[in-house]
Amino acid sequence: MPIETAGSVLNVLKNYNAKDWSKSASIGTDEFKLSDVGSLSVSELEGSSKQSFSDMLASSITEVNSLQTEADVAIQKLASGQSGNIHETMLAVEKADIAFRTMNQVRLKVIDAYKEIMRMQI
Repeated sequence: MPIETAGSVLNVLKNYNAKDWSKSASIGTDEFKLSDVGSLSVSELEGSSKQSFSDMLASSITEVNSLQTEADVAIQKLASGQSGNIHETMLAVEKADIAFRTMNQVRLKVIDAYKEIMRMQI
């Protein structure tokens, strides 16, 4: 059965029973068994993220901005002598740097995907 739309993917997942194929499979640790996957339902997975891509992107940008602001405040406190803990300052700066670099990489990937879609022939 070919899968052509997202709706047909959901229908396949609703009719598929993960417990059947995972009865004998295990990861190798006693903490997690692959058979635990069968307890997940499609409705639980669907309900977990109801926000749109633009909402998720906006919240991510807001979070990166708050990390940048926290790093700026930590630097100002260190420079003014209010805080003598250079370790916390460096952690805040590095956390903000990693978040910004990740956001920039996501931006580049979105731009590349947009360019690829614009090159497609209809």
